[in-house]
Amino acid sequence: MAKFPLLPARKVINALIRLGYSIDHQKGSHIVLKNTNEQRTIVVPDHDELDRGTLKAILKQAGIDIEDLLSVLTLI
Repeated sequence: MAKFPLLPARKVINALIRLGYSIDHQKGSHIVLKNTNEQRTIVVPDHDELDRGTLKAILKQAGIDIEDLLSVLTLI
């Protein structure tokens, strides 16, 4: 398993959009993404850099491996 990198929130949000999520709404500095196929809702804080633990929790909620996220990020 790859080590969780420090990533900007915008890159993570763009990767999640490519993986089937769409932006539902934003409240303050938190962006809510939804995946209607799996009925999952994920909240991503819009920070310059996401902590490793926050990124790990977001991916766990989304049911996505770090390798999948990194492979999508190489395409962006």
